[in-house]
Amino acid sequence: MKSLSTKLFAGLVAVLVGALVYFSISGGEKAPNVQVTLDSGEQINLTLPKKPILVNFWATSCPSCVAKMPDMAKLKQEFGDRFEIVAISMDYDPKNQVDAFIRANPYPFNFIQDTDGAYSQAFGNIRLTPTTFLIAPNGNIVYRKIGDSDFEFLAQRINQLSPQF
Repeated sequence: MKSLSTKLFAGLVAVLVGALVYFSISGGEKAPNVQVTLDSGEQINLTLPKKPILVNFWATSCPSCVAKMPDMAKLKQEFGDRFEIVAISMDYDPKNQVDAFIRANPYPFNFIQDTDGAYSQAFGNIRLTPTTFLIAPNGNIVYRKIGDSDFEFLAQRINQLSPQF
């Protein structure tokens, strides 16, 4: 009897570990059904973006957000067209401040102003910045972080998820 219960326990542990690995690799939650327009004019639906998308909620009043923009720029330069970055300013951030920041900092990624809070609401009513999501090409959220992101880890995940040219 002890042998059977040990085997059942080992089987249960194996299933749980397998599920954990599956959800940490593939993501267990779909991105919201939101369409974003990139600076190029291309529209991408986040539920099926076809390449990795890094979505970063930020504010000009957030020192950490502003300090991490160069790290995001390095990611974009490293991976080029293999993935996209969408930096979404918070609805409480004054439009004129966001516009001035974007003009003064021509980073190589897309900026979107969430003037009515719709993007924040779609992602679960985001209020804290920075908040970052990595969305896989199949639309699954594979990384979610409130606070400073681990850009080394993100680079590894983007490399795993992005098409190789």
